[in-house]
Amino acid sequence: MTTSLLARDLTLGYGDAPIVSELSLEVPDDSFTIIIGPNACGKSTLLRGLARLLRPTAGAVLLDGADIRASKPKDTARRLGLLPQSAIAPDGITVADLVGRGRFPHQSAMRTWSSADEAAVSEAMAATGVTELSRRLVDELSGGQRQRVWVAMALAQQTKHLLLDEPTTFLDIAHQIELMELFTDLHRSGTTLVAVLHDLNHAARYATHLVAMRDGAIVAQGDPQEIITADLVEAVYDLPCQVITDPVSGTPLVLPLGRRSR
Repeated sequence: MTTSLLARDLTLGYGDAPIVSELSLEVPDDSFTIIIGPNACGKSTLLRGLARLLRPTAGAVLLDGADIRASKPKDTARRLGLLPQSAIAPDGITVADLVGRGRFPHQSAMRTWSSADEAAVSEAMAATGVTELSRRLVDELSGGQRQRVWVAMALAQQTKHLLLDEPTTFLDIAHQIELMELFTDLHRSGTTLVAVLHDLNHAARYATHLVAMRDGAIVAQGDPQEIITADLVEAVYDLPCQVITDPVSGTPLVLPLGRRSR
């Protein structure tokens, strides 16, 4: 297993309170890594650290063998993209213009908008199903439509690594599956994905590498087929459950036990 993105003895937090302490993680290259865990366990904090949005108080994030903070932001943005959890679009911006901002890392004083940029934006909008919205104002769209536009902007960046913080937020079940299938296609085409998800069954179905967190630490990681057990789910979520084989995907399927099922 090779890895171009890793965290080494990473400590992250806000103010004086650490949320993630001395955590180490290697993201396998060409994987679809999904991070799961209960609310406030440090999932999004870890992702923000990997994305260079949060400065560690100890340890480091390494990208291609070098401390990510040692490279220029624009250089990092050409190799690593991020879809944040709560993105806010500028007032009055159209869908096409917002998606086009994903090409900013590829611009310079010597290189302005090109046919390659135009193609990247068109492909990203087509892949996320927002082409017909290209002239609409982003603030006129539904929550689900806006989320797909933000995904399109991240895709237009065309990075080797793409970090996704709860990417299916605001989407109905049909669009959730559509988006997860899109991410699977990206993974199969060579993009290394790291996503934070709340839906454990989505994670079990689509992840090639699963990371389970609790209280700022990694509890288990590996192939979902091997690590998702009833014992793990209860240890991470305090949730009694049964784990069966999904009859459609053949992946683990978590069935919570309510009071009437016990």
